[in-house]
Amino acid sequence: MNNLNRTWWKESVVYQIYPRSFQDSNGDGIGDIPGIISRLDYLKKLGVDIIWLSPVYESPNDDNGYDISNYQSIMDDFGTIGDWEQLLYELHSRGMKLIMDLVVNHSSDEHVWFAESRKSLENPYRDYYIWRDGKGGQEPNNWSSFFSGSAWELDEVTGQYFLHLFSKKQPDLNWENEKVRREVYDMMTWWLDKGIDGFRMDVINLISKVQGLPDAAGDGTYNFGGDYFMNGPRIHEFLQEMNREVLSKYDVMTVGETIGVTPEDAVKYVGEDRNELNMVFQFELMDIDSGPGGKWNVQPWTLPAFKSIMSKWQNEMYGKGWNSLYLNNHDQPRMVSRFGNDGELRKESAKMLATLLHTLQGTPYIYQGEELGMTNVKFDSIDHYQDIETLNMFKEYCDAGHSVHDIMASIYSKGRDNARTPMQWDTTSHSGFTTGAPWLTVNPNYTQINAEEALSDPDSIFHYYRRLIELRKQHDVIVYGKYDLLLEQDERIYAYTRTLGEERLLVVLNFYEMPVTFELPNTVVCTSGEQLIGNYEINKGLDLQRLELRPYEAQVFKLKIKP
Repeated sequence: MNNLNRTWWKESVVYQIYPRSFQDSNGDGIGDIPGIISRLDYLKKLGVDIIWLSPVYESPNDDNGYDISNYQSIMDDFGTIGDWEQLLYELHSRGMKLIMDLVVNHSSDEHVWFAESRKSLENPYRDYYIWRDGKGGQEPNNWSSFFSGSAWELDEVTGQYFLHLFSKKQPDLNWENEKVRREVYDMMTWWLDKGIDGFRMDVINLISKVQGLPDAAGDGTYNFGGDYFMNGPRIHEFLQEMNREVLSKYDVMTVGETIGVTPEDAVKYVGEDRNELNMVFQFELMDIDSGPGGKWNVQPWTLPAFKSIMSKWQNEMYGKGWNSLYLNNHDQPRMVSRFGNDGELRKESAKMLATLLHTLQGTPYIYQGEELGMTNVKFDSIDHYQDIETLNMFKEYCDAGHSVHDIMASIYSKGRDNARTPMQWDTTSHSGFTTGAPWLTVNPNYTQINAEEALSDPDSIFHYYRRLIELRKQHDVIVYGKYDLLLEQDERIYAYTRTLGEERLLVVLNFYEMPVTFELPNTVVCTSGEQLIGNYEINKGLDLQRLELRPYEAQVFKLKIKP
């Protein structure tokens, strides 16, 4: 065992629910908490341990709930606090845990704090947000918003601008103000006292801004100012205070969404002697197909680059901090469409990618529908899309003269609504998600890809996930073992070993749609291997020294090591 302590959250598998799209119980076309409760036995059957619930708080819904107007109330669309309490009870009674989303870089502009803050320069809540005078009739600085345009909005009431790194309806909270921090810690304590098991913290590494808010480098009208608000000067002080004041008093799990962190940065957030967070979500792999123009400038990715990123995080975090493992979520395209094959080889490639996710060192995160092999969607018109980031980009790119064809191609690859189409439960109308008109159109392929079909097919992606999750619980080497990459430059095969004491696993993955041959490097000394799991029937008379891999084949072996 390495020098990291054993804990429940390292040995768990997390399942993310995007409540708006999971299950509607009342026919209004919007997923809700009673709908989630009705599907808990499905999640129990899958074998997951922890549910991460994306925001269900009161919100005007400008950014699908990530703009919170009341942190201690449930959005009417989703149900009541009583429904939420029933969800917590039902999860705990099934031996599962619940982590909630914590969104405290910003609030909604309809939060009472902001409503007060904008009333006057002297209002007691003025300093809860980041207000500045303009410069020469322009914004206070040239920062761009993550959602296009300026990160500043002029407020006519007082003639000052407020900072919003995201939507103009998501003003940034001023973490320099001790009262703001106390409000947040009191709110966190309120939820923890209700019995939740931890938090996923939205863009948590943006809460500390460089004082003076200097202009960002670049030649655009608005430029990315990340140097002045990512991993800012007081970020670790704030998180250590949060841990000391709140988190250390409970046995909970924390994972921070941290844009732009390196492994070196991450260790500062998650080192066990740091008293900050347990894990972070890093985005290095998520940027692998982003070109010089950013996310929407989609470029081909290569397997050596993919392996290099994965291996860097596996190696540099080992013995220092804990990894989170994910290939998609509510902000990313579907993993089988992005990294696999969502056509004829969808099932094989989905299982192969799952094998990767569940045999690396760290805690795996499954995004709803991933276990069914749900795919990206290609709506024929922008009118079908709901995501604010996508809609803002579409307008900005159209105004700049880009062709609609090219813009839609980028949306088909990277748009956030790819992940947000409703969960595909069965072949009935709207995939069994709702009896009404769904808030976002269901992916038309639901008649082929759905939970009912997956549950009835012993060879389905769902049942393969079940086996992977069981395997992880049976073998400490998968959770705690050391990772070593093989065939670093191979453009088709991703292979590695995991070693813990005398136990060693070999994982071999064909990332290619044609057969390839794997030759065991002479650095791996073994007499034979027992297959633990694979996404094809195993060939008889297997020779580990030279393995013929079928398209997108995945095989995991327990090696017998020569004495």
